[in-house]
Amino acid sequence: MSLNVDTYVYEANGNWALLGDPDDDYSKTMAGFERSRSKLWGSDAVRALGARFLPRLDGGDLQVEPGEIDDFLAECEAIRPHLAHLGEVSGYGAEYVTRCFDNIVAASVRAKAESGGVIVW
Repeated sequence: MSLNVDTYVYEANGNWALLGDPDDDYSKTMAGFERSRSKLWGSDAVRALGARFLPRLDGGDLQVEPGEIDDFLAECEAIRPHLAHLGEVSGYGAEYVTRCFDNIVAASVRAKAESGGVIVW
């Protein structure tokens, strides 16, 4: 199983609707393998960087509400300089971690532009 990242917006009835995948390219929605929940995003290494959003994936899905997007993007920018280290300690490698991380950030930027949120599941 794989983790995916999607953007969503709230509809008038209060339900949320997923926005379409960018360019219908599945590789742009990949956020890691299922084991990445604990081995990468919820790892001690990510927690040691002060992350409070990404570690939520260890044991559940991560839903970032529209009002939290700026804080989440700030967390991502604080983590970005450490991606090579995270690739090393997780065993996934820097290129893989960077690709998944960039997908999460890109979805979050799209969500912000649409006044929406992001879900990693």
